[in-house]
Amino acid sequence: MAKIQKHIEIVRSTVSSLNSLSSRSANAIEKTLKLHYSHVHISIVNTLSDLQDLVAKQPDLVFAGMKYVPLSPSLGFYDSPKIWLSEYLDDAGIAFTGSGRLAHELEHSKDLAKQRVLDAGLLTSAFYVIRKDNTFHSAPKTLDYPVFIKPLDRGGGQGIDSESVAHDYQALKNKVESLAAKYNADSLIEKYLSGREFSVAVLKGDAGYFTMPLELIAPQDSNGARILSARVKSAESETFAPVRDQELKAELNELALNVFHALGARDYGRIDIRLDDENIPHFLEANLIPSLIEGYGNFPKACLLNRGMAYEAMLLHIVELGLARQTYTSNELDVLPPVFFIPAVA
Repeated sequence: MAKIQKHIEIVRSTVSSLNSLSSRSANAIEKTLKLHYSHVHISIVNTLSDLQDLVAKQPDLVFAGMKYVPLSPSLGFYDSPKIWLSEYLDDAGIAFTGSGRLAHELEHSKDLAKQRVLDAGLLTSAFYVIRKDNTFHSAPKTLDYPVFIKPLDRGGGQGIDSESVAHDYQALKNKVESLAAKYNADSLIEKYLSGREFSVAVLKGDAGYFTMPLELIAPQDSNGARILSARVKSAESETFAPVRDQELKAELNELALNVFHALGARDYGRIDIRLDDENIPHFLEANLIPSLIEGYGNFPKACLLNRGMAYEAMLLHIVELGLARQTYTSNELDVLPPVFFIPAVA
């Protein structure tokens, strides 16, 4: 079979704080796409210079595995002003997979995503932000415990462990100070949701979006809580289960799709949801460059278990979405798309 004459660059970073696509994922994507496209390569982008080199290659499509590079690395990868990959590629007229700048900005700062979701009239747990450079004494001492504490702008379960659930002020204070010291991170404090956790894969189809939920079951920690910590994720020790309760499935799908659109996301992504003590779904966070590790990542598993979409077909579909879509101009990216709701494809 003749290969399609297209040049695709799979982009990732070797800097862990910038990267959303592991080498394992990138290699699997490259191997699969090479079966169908004439020119497929992996580009490492750690700096603005690397980004300029990428654009100079003039690929037909960038398979995006990161969100930004720092403009001033000396200030730190999180504190530096950011050059957003999607905006840079838009300005260069190069198509890419997934969402644009504003959606990634919302995803990156979990408080902004949660506020956007609240503004859209959707459910997420009450939250509070404590900045790393502020004295902890500015935080309220009367919160509705237990609370859950995590870094404001980190992914992959970073900073999440058995100490992330705090039942009193001292435990909260200890965890916030730990995140500031170890990760130089602001803290997002949320009302703890005690129910089951789910991940809903969202993928654009021909007539709407497919919504594909999975239940995520982490092993119990020493306190009896099931937390998807960095340790659990790196060890791949969580288990997955299909959602068989049709009423719950419909509720998860509706919330996930509405959140996806409220964030201005496009093409594909993952929306994480947790139930409260009354089994009502609440938005946790979004991942618009989800793990695509075959046989493990939530997104590929959800596609396979919900729709029978194999790994190769999933990747080819994501690529086709990127190639078929005219990229937004930078001017269009200056305004967040309005909130609108589209029914999921059954």
